Amino acid sequence: MSEELKTVARVDLARYLGTWYEIARKPMRFEDATARDITATYALEADGAVRVTNSCLDAEGEVDVAEGRAEPVDAGNNAKLEVTFLPRGLRWIPFARGDYWILRLDEGYRTALVGEPGRKYLWLLHREPRMDPATRGEWLEFARTLGYDLGDVIFPAQSGQVHREAEAAR
Repeated sequence: MSEELKTVARVDLARYLGTWYEIARKPMRFEDATARDITATYALEADGAVRVTNSCLDAEGEVDVAEGRAEPVDAGNNAKLEVTFLPRGLRWIPFARGDYWILRLDEGYRTALVGEPGRKYLWLLHREPRMDPATRGEWLEFARTLGYDLGDVIFPAQSGQVHREAEAAR
């Protein structure tokens, strides 16, 4: 689809911060397809950037934590961010950043649909570990109307567990 991907008009970062559970995603090479109990936790840094702490249980049941940094790139709207998971000393490298665009967000900041302009990656995030199947389907159908191919979407198992290692990293 060649049409430009649209984001929400504005995101209140203070309301977006906190822990989100991954309900669905498109596959990606750096995330184990069998990972479960996947969470993303966002915290505001002193300089206005967002600390990103992603955690999951891998196929062996081991906790895997990735720390990153996201910065808004859309002049105060906060709907388009660039994120990097490189070690702190290497985060200046520009080609190692990925787009994190908030495509849909409910008024209560309970559900978010996140993607990137190439429509290769997509995440459905929710404040609770489970989401009503009909509501989940409606949010994914919205992604389809944006041009996302959903034939390979992964629905990771969620027990509601937030990993202590991720809590310590925050």
